[in-house]
Amino acid sequence: MRRIDVIAIGLGVFLAGGGLFVGFRLFGLDGISAGIWSQAVMVGGVVAWLASYLLRVVTRNMTLNQQMDDYESAVLQRRLDELSPEQLAALQEKLDREKET
Repeated sequence: MRRIDVIAIGLGVFLAGGGLFVGFRLFGLDGISAGIWSQAVMVGGVVAWLASYLLRVVTRNMTLNQQMDDYESAVLQRRLDELSPEQLAALQEKLDREKET
């Protein structure tokens, strides 16, 4: 992620909080209540984002893990493609023997 992306996300979150405050004020709440409710919504959003992040960590469904799995699959496929037909048949025979035991 680039610096400008981080700045844009931070500015967006800041403006979203201000938009919530103004929206609650237009809804009829006083300044203090609108501030409390806008903060509650923003904190709830942060907690939800954190929970989704922790879920991705626990399930190993993160970008780096996916890239590593894709790389390993590509390397194994390339090695398999480089095998001669005789080597491939020997490997298949070995796998069949291991499967039976």
